[in-house]
Amino acid sequence: MIPYIVALTGGIGSGKSTAANAFAKLGVPLIDADLIARQVVSPGSSILRTIAQRFSPAILRADGSLDRAALRELIFSDAREKSWLNGLLHPLIQERATQQLRFIQTPYVLWVVPLLIENNLQHRANRVLVVDVEPEIQIARILSRDAVSRAQVDNILAAQVSRQQRLACADDVIDNSRRHEEIIDQVAILHRNLVLVASTTRQAELT
Repeated sequence: MIPYIVALTGGIGSGKSTAANAFAKLGVPLIDADLIARQVVSPGSSILRTIAQRFSPAILRADGSLDRAALRELIFSDAREKSWLNGLLHPLIQERATQQLRFIQTPYVLWVVPLLIENNLQHRANRVLVVDVEPEIQIARILSRDAVSRAQVDNILAAQVSRQQRLACADDVIDNSRRHEEIIDQVAILHRNLVLVASTTRQAELT
């Protein structure tokens, strides 16, 4: 039986990893779409060869790994190429995520999907958890973390749904504009509630 799925999402720089790691420390299993995406395009894989044939070997680093920043620049400037790449990767990522779900025994699983709303995947989860942050904090984090220009940050944000659209899809929200300790507290409270909700839902399905 597929476990109760809580989809965790948020804009770039919102702190999804921080929140996900806090859940993991409480024993919640994670299925990370970004991690699966990296595995799918590992050096030497057939999928990476297909991508390099499409965009030229220039999107590969010297060690044969994918230069994600270079690829991001290409697809953000061409909607058709972005659509092609999504069509190639998303079915594989979803297939691997589904395979991992079969082995989950805990009351619920955290499915970490950065572009959940953008790709209209929210219906595949029982509940949507959004990590939210004030825009000015979000932008400052991206600039300091990713060594990109403000213009690149604006392009990335423009390619994602708005903060308002994301929050409109949320069942639960973590405010990551606060101190780290407060995030831990929010996660602990949410975890207790999600265990109860997931267990109740599972019992209802079995009766």
